[in-house]
Amino acid sequence: MGIYAVKGAGDMVRSVRVVQIGLGAMGAGIAEVLAQREGIEIVGAVDPNPDYCGRNLAEVLKLTHDSGLQVREDMEAALTGLDADICIISTFSFLHEVKPQVLTALDNDCDVITIAEEMAYPWAAGGSDADEIHRRAVEKGKTVLGTGINPGFVLDALIIALTAACTDIERIRARRINDLSPFGPTVMRTQGVGCTPDEFSDGLSDGSIVGHVGFPQSMYLVSEALGWELDEIIEERRPIVAEQRRIGSNIEVEAGMVAGCNHTARGRRNGEDIIVLEHPQQVEPGAAGVDTGDYIDIEGTPEISMAIKPEIPGGVGTIALAVNMIAPVLTASAGLRTMADLPLPRAVLGDVRRMVEKLQRVQASTG
Repeated sequence: MGIYAVKGAGDMVRSVRVVQIGLGAMGAGIAEVLAQREGIEIVGAVDPNPDYCGRNLAEVLKLTHDSGLQVREDMEAALTGLDADICIISTFSFLHEVKPQVLTALDNDCDVITIAEEMAYPWAAGGSDADEIHRRAVEKGKTVLGTGINPGFVLDALIIALTAACTDIERIRARRINDLSPFGPTVMRTQGVGCTPDEFSDGLSDGSIVGHVGFPQSMYLVSEALGWELDEIIEERRPIVAEQRRIGSNIEVEAGMVAGCNHTARGRRNGEDIIVLEHPQQVEPGAAGVDTGDYIDIEGTPEISMAIKPEIPGGVGTIALAVNMIAPVLTASAGLRTMADLPLPRAVLGDVRRMVEKLQRVQASTG
C-alpha cells in the first residue's frame, strides 16, 4: 500500500514515489517539475519512443541531477515490484485510449493522475468504462483523477469556485482564447493544426479532428456542481486559417493552412442556452493580432465578470495542476474522482509530504 497503512491515514515516512508515464511535451514538463519538488522522488519513467527507451531520464530531460533512472518502454514491467505511490499519465486525450494504462496503474497499487481530457469527467465519454475504472479503484483502495488546465480548471473548476459568491444564477458564459504552441503532436493533430481547410472538414467528418477535447466534461462538471440538468449539449467547430506563417514551439504553419480551431459548446435547458463555453485556440495567435485571455461572465445575483489577460499558459498550467494535485489525490477517498470532488486546488510549494500530512489531519478530524 505504499506510504499508507490505510489510504488517507497515518504518518508520512518517506518521499512520495512517483512514476511518470509519457514523456512528450507535457509529460517531460511534469517530470522536470517533479524532479525539483521537495518530498517527491521519481522512481519510474515510461515512454515507448525509441529515442527515449533505455536512456537515462536525466539525459532525456537535460537535468543536472542524475538519479540513474532509465526510461522503460513497458508500463507493466516498469511498475512490477516498484512500490510506487502514484502514476502521472500524460499520454492520450481519450478515455478508451488511456483506460488500459489507468487500470495497469491501479493493479500495481498506484493512485493515478492523468491529463487525458476525457478523464476530467469520464462518464460523459463512456459510462461503462468510467464505471469499470471506479470499481477497480475502489477495490484497490486507490484514487483516480483527471485534471489539466482545460478541462480541469479554467472552464470548469474556476467557474465553480466563482459561483460560490452567487445566490442565484441565470446563465454562464466563459471563453478561453489561448496559444496552442506549447502542446505536442497529439493536441496539434486533434485541432487540425497544419492541415488544409478541406482536410479540416474531412477530419471533422471522419473523427480525426475533434477540436477541443473536453467540452462535455466541463459542461457536466459545472452543471452537476450547480444542481442543473442539461437537456443537450451542442458543439460547433470552425477552422482558424493562418494568413501568415506561424512558428510555434513544436510546429510551423504556413499561410493558408489551419492554425487552430474555433470550438464552441452550448449547454441547453428548456430551449435556452444556460452555459456557453468558447475556445478559439491556435498556434501563435499574436501573429494575427489576437490577444489571449480567460474570461468568465456569470449572469445572476450578483453578476460576476472575470478577465485574465493574457491567458493562463496552457502548458505550464497543465503541468502545475498535475503536480499540485498529488497531495489531494493521495489523501482522497478511493474511486474515480473529479476536480469538483477534491479540496480547493492550490500550489504546493513546500515539502509535498507536509501537505499530505495536513490533508490527512483534516480528513481524520472530519471522520
